Amino acid sequence: MEEETNAPHALPFAFWNQNSNDIDNQIDDDGVSELTIERIDTCQQENGSAHRTDKFELMSTSRAERNASQLVIRRGQEFLVKLICNRPIIPKVDAVSLVLAVNPIASEWISHGHGTVVYMLLQTDDNPEEDHDSDWSARLRSMSEGEDGSSELLVAIRTSPNASVSKWTLTINVKSEGSEQSSSYQLDQPFYLLYNAWCEEDPVFLDNEEQRIEYVLEDMTMIWKGNERSFYPRKWKLGQYEENILDCALWLLGDVARLSATYRGNPIRVCRALSGVVNSNDNYGVVTGNWSGNYGDGTAPTAWTGSVKILQEYYRTEHPVRYGQCWVFAGVLATLCRALGIPCRIVTNFSSAHDTEASLTVDVYLDEEGNVMKNFSRDSIWNYHVWNEVWLKRRDLGTAAYDGWQVIDGTPQEFSDGAYKLGPAPVEAVKSGLVNMLYDCDFVFAEVNADKVFWRYRGPGKSLKLIQKDTSGIGQFISTKAVGQDEREDITHSYKCGEQSSEAKITMLRALKLGQSCLTKHYLKLVKVDDRSSIKHQGRDVEFELELNDRALVGESFNIPNGEEAIEVPVAFDDYYEPGMDEAIFKVTSFAVIEGADYEYFSQEDYSLRKPDVELLLSGEPVLRASVKITAAFYNPLPIPITDGSFQIECSGLCKTLTIPIAYVDARDKCEVVFLIVPTFKGSTQVSAKFQSNELSDIEGSLNFEVAEASVGTLHDVLYFS
Repeated sequence: MEEETNAPHALPFAFWNQNSNDIDNQIDDDGVSELTIERIDTCQQENGSAHRTDKFELMSTSRAERNASQLVIRRGQEFLVKLICNRPIIPKVDAVSLVLAVNPIASEWISHGHGTVVYMLLQTDDNPEEDHDSDWSARLRSMSEGEDGSSELLVAIRTSPNASVSKWTLTINVKSEGSEQSSSYQLDQPFYLLYNAWCEEDPVFLDNEEQRIEYVLEDMTMIWKGNERSFYPRKWKLGQYEENILDCALWLLGDVARLSATYRGNPIRVCRALSGVVNSNDNYGVVTGNWSGNYGDGTAPTAWTGSVKILQEYYRTEHPVRYGQCWVFAGVLATLCRALGIPCRIVTNFSSAHDTEASLTVDVYLDEEGNVMKNFSRDSIWNYHVWNEVWLKRRDLGTAAYDGWQVIDGTPQEFSDGAYKLGPAPVEAVKSGLVNMLYDCDFVFAEVNADKVFWRYRGPGKSLKLIQKDTSGIGQFISTKAVGQDEREDITHSYKCGEQSSEAKITMLRALKLGQSCLTKHYLKLVKVDDRSSIKHQGRDVEFELELNDRALVGESFNIPNGEEAIEVPVAFDDYYEPGMDEAIFKVTSFAVIEGADYEYFSQEDYSLRKPDVELLLSGEPVLRASVKITAAFYNPLPIPITDGSFQIECSGLCKTLTIPIAYVDARDKCEVVFLIVPTFKGSTQVSAKFQSNELSDIEGSLNFEVAEASVGTLHDVLYFS
């Protein structure tokens, strides 16, 4: 049995004893000084470029000015360290070994058997033997003389593509011929080891460079909101490179989710754990959900512009941040995944079902007057719901058929294994109706494919009457940001077959048969009931009741003669307006009764009010680390003034959100501000501006531009003026 140790810098005795014998057999020289390491250089620039981690604040030169920079690399790929020594290495005289060990959290035990401690002998041309059973290796790539006469040994270390995604320590042991004991040298700071979507052996490997750039490296994205009739994008700064974000991600996995280092190399376990710690419903986690409309003791969900402030606050205070809704949970979860190197994108499902009873149906019960009887069912349909997809191989399922995009969701909705989490659920399994597949495929299937069933309750002791069922209304315009551009990509086809197609009907039947709920088995008997979707009834007058619901209720009845007639119901500003309206969505409910006929019709549709856009205008040529002026403007569409508002400005490479207060904007008047930002990343850069006030909230604009190389004379302060 392998001996366990919690002192990873010390090699097992047997290892050193065998190596010492090798040295004794090779010695044919004497008088050589002991090999010592004077400094370890982590080759930040070379490793950052090769591993695509140079944007991390941990690796930045600005951090080096105030704190020691730390190495961030991806697993399954060589990284370089340079050993500055007193003399060149002599293979027949010197034995150099490396010990890599997970930097443990409190009370966590690390061991070689669990893959959290690795011992490697440095391979040279004179000692080329490799352990072919190991994914780890260390080899001497070159030796050269330094400017001060020292010797520089360039060592290439390859980590396992299944290694624990954690902070690791590096210890180098040196023993020269004639020395009684070995000397140990440890890297000053632990290094960070991430998942690697560029490594074919890594379960998160993604074989498309444009997608890898979009789903791993991009630090800005777009989230679609609204409803199926009118949807719009909102910029979201992921900010995975910013200060403390990577540390927060690893802390959440280890200290909060209690996922040991042994399993932090398994992306299935990691994604499942992350979906649980994003929300605070299990008395721990990042964001507190709130759908009440009352956010006085926190921040309104619509006011957030990105994940950075949320994660930094949580990391600093260790208390859940108030408040979030589905897009906030999804934005934070995407940041954590991309920070760790897992390909991740944000997905919006319009007309999304919340199936509380695992019946694969959304049941609506109506009384004699057509009013919804809310106490009969907790099922609901969200105007939209936002979740995440991660790209993984599902080795746990025993087949490659379900590799690829997997749904994970941090919004607290239903329990999964006793906690509020969801996934990873293979999208391909959801499309096929395999609701028994791990994890939580039944819930995701209902979100995109449930049948909406309307029942008429006619009193105690009387049977429920099926009014109608809608087999195609759930799961509309499933959307994500397109690769490489600020456009919407419709991915509905990846979740479901064409509506009303034979494949869709077969899939629904398969799902219902696999379902475990008694309600599911009951509904199976009714799936052949014909749909009736028209309220026309020739030869009779129709009594039509129209109800507008959005806190203020308007009810009207009309008699319609033979044929068709359009009815207009005016809704005044004072009828619907309330300060702090978040989504500004109307729910229009219509209930029709044909007198003298045994037929009723019920429908609900959502409509959203159109909000203005913030227009952004760039002045001058953007240059790296030089200030650039941007103008943000919008027109107040309300017949009342706006007071005490503010702009929130986010930009790639902008370490903190820029806040610009706006005291007053008159009714129908223009609001305009000018501000300066200093880009810290070259190449494609994005800036977004969101305006928030009590009278008008969640309006936004964005701008993409290219940043050129730095020139002489730069500004380093971020300023604004109005």
